Amino acid sequence: MASWWQRDVIAPGKLPLMLCFLAFVVTFAVTRTITRLIRDGRGPFRNQVTASGTHVHHAVPGIILLIIGAFTAVAGPDSLGWRSFAAVAVGIGTSLVLDEFALILHLQDVYWSGEGQLSVEAVSLTAACLGLALAGFSPFGIPDIGHFELTLRVTASGILVIDGVLSFICVLKGKYRTALFSLFLPFVGVFGAVRLARPSSIWARHRYRGERLERATRRAADFDRRWAPLQSDWENLIGGKPSQPNPPAPSAPPAPPAPGGDAQRVDEAERRVPQSGKHGGELGGADGAVAGGPVAGPLQ
Repeated sequence: MASWWQRDVIAPGKLPLMLCFLAFVVTFAVTRTITRLIRDGRGPFRNQVTASGTHVHHAVPGIILLIIGAFTAVAGPDSLGWRSFAAVAVGIGTSLVLDEFALILHLQDVYWSGEGQLSVEAVSLTAACLGLALAGFSPFGIPDIGHFELTLRVTASGILVIDGVLSFICVLKGKYRTALFSLFLPFVGVFGAVRLARPSSIWARHRYRGERLERATRRAADFDRRWAPLQSDWENLIGGKPSQPNPPAPSAPPAPPAPGGDAQRVDEAERRVPQSGKHGGELGGADGAVAGGPVAGPLQ
């Protein structure tokens, strides 16, 4: 164990990355535990509200810690202690911010709604990437590496690169959970990359038309009907079951008026007014006084 720690963690300079990963995972677990207790009204924790009544979301201290960690890593001394401090600050800050990723995306408090489960997916994907980077098979920075181990590490690194490309294709096709699992199971990435994309994905918007788009819509509906309950149960286990409805969809803005529409209506109204006056004057001349004014006659 001591030799592995020195050879694979300390020598390649992965100690800050390990601290960042541990800080990220522990912070997310603690944060979700505290927010569940606050929602249920148990324990000593309460929502932090300022004197003016403003609710302070935990993404705010997360952003502050991210700034501190970034500035420390850029401008601090180049020593293991300072780099480790910056890694812990970045890990905690990133976890706090991504835990409210859905809130930042929607600009609404959707933490305990169905839309808030997007934060759980973002945290899971980030933790998977950090874990892969930490336990990766990079052939660089390893002292006294033999030919067989070097070949093994280069091969494994190549597989991870290909796996990353497949995962990125899955993201373009709107299969975010498949992309997450493909980081650990390459055959899942192959399966997700070769099958049809989801109809609302970037891939489908640029490449699917007509019958292919209809097939993608039907397949996505069948997949959601079969697997959505299982996915919801998994996300509820990690992040907590939603207890609030999703926010209403934003209403579509009113259509702009046609060019020249108002001016055309005004012109038509102006053309009708003189014609009405003209007919009124003719009627007044014939009948005595209707719209043409008083009648000049013997009564005056």
